[in-house]
Amino acid sequence: MPAFTYILVGIAAYLLGSIPFGYILVRLFLNEDIRAKGSGNIGATNVVRSGAKKLGALTFLLDACKGFAAVWLASRIFFVPGIAGVPLHNAEAVAALCAILGHIYTVWLRFKGGKGVATALGVFLALAPIAAAAGLIVFIIVFALSRYVSLSSILAAVVFPPAALLLPHAPYGPWLTAVIFIVPIIIIARHRQNIARLIHGTEYRFGKPKASQA
Repeated sequence: MPAFTYILVGIAAYLLGSIPFGYILVRLFLNEDIRAKGSGNIGATNVVRSGAKKLGALTFLLDACKGFAAVWLASRIFFVPGIAGVPLHNAEAVAALCAILGHIYTVWLRFKGGKGVATALGVFLALAPIAAAAGLIVFIIVFALSRYVSLSSILAAVVFPPAALLLPHAPYGPWLTAVIFIVPIIIIARHRQNIARLIHGTEYRFGKPKASQA
């Protein structure tokens, strides 16, 4: 039953993606609510901005790992008796999209989560590793030059789709191709407030004193 398989993959990937590692780590180690700090976001950037750099790095790693795991587990479902019956790439596409939506709209925090950058990196490392590496390189270069995480994330998202199509890769199929474009659009849309602040020169820049950011 293809519909059952897609529903199973989607729910499993959403629940995996919805694990709010940033919230959990800050609550566990600092006994604080990360949503009450900085931007209120549960992602790695806000965890770092709150002063917990090691927890921020761990948050980024775990958020990326859950995205990768969602896609990897979707590829393993075909080894479960009685569950196969859908194209492998379609199942991976569903898992990729649902994992990112789970992170952005986590059921455990009233459907408020992060912006999906780290989780998208994990997803695309599983789906298109060369293009994901290209996007990561763009992120690193832009951040080194500008110190803006938001700008780095946006430009990495812009670069990823053409890189995924132009660089060597396995055949994607229409579903995966759609996800390769949809996810960056979602990430850019999630940064709309950051884009406005970048335009007005009020965006947070790492390494600058808060008083000088006004």
